[in-house]
Amino acid sequence: MSDLDLNTLSKLDETTKSELNTFIQQETARAKVQTSVTQFTDMCFKKCITSVQDGNLNREEENCVSNCLNRFLDTNIKIVNLLQSLPK
Repeated sequence: MSDLDLNTLSKLDETTKSELNTFIQQETARAKVQTSVTQFTDMCFKKCITSVQDGNLNREEENCVSNCLNRFLDTNIKIVNLLQSLPK
């Protein structure tokens, strides 16, 4: 697939430009979410996993990771709900 240049983009009709813009916004949002999940997973791992001996988590580590990830999910849900309730 070749790169799009400004000349090519300027030749697109408005509907296609709008669809392309929407696609880019969605992919950017998806990338941001993926980055957040990766960073949060890394943070929870560093906080909760004290040693890797046999490839299994002990009960404390399991609980810590579960609580950490649940707080992340709860926080994200609240933020999304808040953002959706804001006037546009």
